[in-house]
Amino acid sequence: MSSAHKPLVYIISAPSGSGKSTLVNELLKSVGDLDFSISYTTRARRGSEENGKQYYFVSRLEFEKMILEDEFLEHAEVFGNYYGTARRFLREAEEKGHDLLLDIDVQGAAQIQHKLPDAISIFILPPDRNTLEERLRKRGEDRDEVIERRLIAASREIQNFDRYNYILVNNILEESSALLRAIVRSERLLRSGVTLSDEEAANVAQANPCRLANARARLQRILDSFKPPVGSGAG
Repeated sequence: MSSAHKPLVYIISAPSGSGKSTLVNELLKSVGDLDFSISYTTRARRGSEENGKQYYFVSRLEFEKMILEDEFLEHAEVFGNYYGTARRFLREAEEKGHDLLLDIDVQGAAQIQHKLPDAISIFILPPDRNTLEERLRKRGEDRDEVIERRLIAASREIQNFDRYNYILVNNILEESSALLRAIVRSERLLRSGVTLSDEEAANVAQANPCRLANARARLQRILDSFKPPVGSGAG
């Protein structure tokens, strides 16, 4: 592959508990020439997490030094911890002739979209609020008050859905995995400028319902499920 290859950058965002990590892992197993950018964070490791696998775990001082040296494409502070995407991953992908996948939150995505307007953005949603709460409780990682905080954060994050190119509702894992794969391949095909075979055109057609313009009508029920009930006194 030519060293002049300009990487396609895929941004994936989702509320915590939407199943994003599982979908990303499935995607990386099934699509070639796609590098994953591992974020840097100042948060403590959880469970069996390893440095350089889920995240690069660094001290607050180290992270702030990297900010000063302009080593991040984006960074944000979330729940009192820093998270950031290092520029070096984009350079390394370009050198290898690969594309780059970023798993980042809404704040980080907005920064990347500003710096890299050609980036392809995908927002993953749960089918509704109850499903998200159920998934968060099943993980068994968080106390009740943390789950509540995550649900409040999710209701804010999903208001940003229309900043993304694609919306993927993660209901059935196998179907969602196939759709995510179709989106990634579809963008490669469309941006390559080649005439599509029947099989390639079918791949593009599979991804099309997830495009923002085509997905809008189906999203209202999900958005409504995150609104507090009338007369609940919330807010």
